Amino acid sequence: MESNKNEAERCTELAECYIIEKKFEEAERFLRKAHRLYPSKKTKDLLTTVTLLSKQSKKSEPEAEIRKRHTYKTNDYTDDQMEHVRRIKKCKDYYEILEIRKDATDSDVKKAYKKLALQLHPDKNKAPGAEEAFKAIGNAFAILTDVEKRKQYDLYGTDQERLNSTRQHSPNNYTRGFEADVTAEELFNMFFGGFPQQQFYMYRGGGSWMRQNEAQAQHTRSQQASDYTTFLQMLPILLLIILTTMSSFYISDPVYSLQHNNKYSVHRMTQNLRIPYYVKENFHTEYEGNLKRLENSVEEEFILALRHSCYREKNYRESMMWKARNFGDQDQFQRAKNIETPSCKKLQETMPDL
Repeated sequence: MESNKNEAERCTELAECYIIEKKFEEAERFLRKAHRLYPSKKTKDLLTTVTLLSKQSKKSEPEAEIRKRHTYKTNDYTDDQMEHVRRIKKCKDYYEILEIRKDATDSDVKKAYKKLALQLHPDKNKAPGAEEAFKAIGNAFAILTDVEKRKQYDLYGTDQERLNSTRQHSPNNYTRGFEADVTAEELFNMFFGGFPQQQFYMYRGGGSWMRQNEAQAQHTRSQQASDYTTFLQMLPILLLIILTTMSSFYISDPVYSLQHNNKYSVHRMTQNLRIPYYVKENFHTEYEGNLKRLENSVEEEFILALRHSCYREKNYRESMMWKARNFGDQDQFQRAKNIETPSCKKLQETMPDL
């Protein structure tokens, strides 16, 4: 597992270098490999960004400029964002809202919710009706991930006559007969924080509502089952933590460090690029490996770190330039254009052939 993580990080760093060089296809290939080896939010976000950049790079410049002016001068949302909202408004049940089958597993529900929540969150989607659509997917997730409530919803929630009656009072009601007793924002935060146990309002036959204190007594068994399910979901994570902790006892310290500290206090320089690095005091007596190979590793790590820092500096400068250009501020644009990139300068000095 640790070797997969290290290899995934290496692939991610190579992908970031390719992004700087605007080689988006190579970057996407390495990011996909990194995500297969060791999935993480960072690789997923970078993959999304690279995909968008790759599509934009294939467009003609006049078309891109026209679309940009249209986006920022007419609306604060895109056609795709508006289409997501329209689709959900047309939905008649929670399964249709999340675009899943009625026999979907909890894992399928969570994946569907995560995908839609990121598309419809009010901070990202400014289309009219996005907030109501965001609440709708929150209610759908809350009900369909609870064993007892999903059973009740399957019995009563698809009753077309009751749905039509409810929609006459509120056209965007999204089957409010089953609604979570938490806000959509709270549910979003809880979901991405680890699915803590939630409590809900629940619809009961005859048009009455059961609040938490009433429903709790009737659904003790379902809550116990949900707690057990949560434990089973957390079990792989607990095992991973235990295995990682145990493996740390068998991992020796690195031979060198690029930073000076109490443990690595002896200064050395590589023969090829004259890169400074630090070793322990007993290095000369304890190290039995190939010194040239060690210094090659030092130089590779140093160059990779510089490339990573250079990417962040360039990305920051370009984002500030884009912001100034978007607001039409010429002075701010000039200041952003003059932002220095010391890591890029250091990289050019170290590797002038790049």
